[in-house]
Amino acid sequence: MALPSDPAETFVREVDENLRRDQMRDMAKAYGKWIVGAIILFLAAVGGYLYWQHRQEQQAIANSEAMSAALDKVTTGDVKGADAALVPLVGSADDVTRASATFGRAALALRRNDRKTAIELYKQLAADDGLPQAYRDLATVRGTMTEFDSLKPDEIIARLSSLSLPGNPYFGSAGEMTGMALLAKGDRNGAGQIFAKIAADKQVPETIRSRAVQISGSLGVDATASLPVDPAVIPAQ
Repeated sequence: MALPSDPAETFVREVDENLRRDQMRDMAKAYGKWIVGAIILFLAAVGGYLYWQHRQEQQAIANSEAMSAALDKVTTGDVKGADAALVPLVGSADDVTRASATFGRAALALRRNDRKTAIELYKQLAADDGLPQAYRDLATVRGTMTEFDSLKPDEIIARLSSLSLPGNPYFGSAGEMTGMALLAKGDRNGAGQIFAKIAADKQVPETIRSRAVQISGSLGVDATASLPVDPAVIPAQ
């Protein structure tokens, strides 16, 4: 048989419950609009993010399909059609898409022997502050290579000054052009030194390093020690 509850305890509990209920009602009146507003904003933010993510995914798919269509046209020899397919992607907000499309258009222009258009496209890439520096540097190298014959030696040297340094990812190509520009100015010693540095830089492709050894040797700078060793020619012990 259960013992009867204490009337005083029951009364205190009821008062406490009523007090809590009154507090919650007062809080709801005072902050209810703010709480509801915060919830709505949170849900709107989540919904907006999911929508943006969906749009990004859809845009990425569309860009990929456009790039694929352009490549298909190249393989069939439809250079004009491939260029037309890349034009809309040049204005893309996505760095990789924009850069890839512009580089592609420049390559197609060169394929048509349209050096003027290719040079302009490379200049656009090099001047695009929204692109990572690696893309801009590559555009500078390719653009300089394309118009090399029409540039003065000092222009080439100045344009490639930050890229024709040992350790730079584009040192091989930029260094070669700088070396040839120095030769055009009659600076055989300076050219020989930069070709020797190219030969010694292990990040540079072996074909460029081997060529640099030959050129530096013809200029009186021995860089043969920099050549990569072929295991096949090492005599057996």
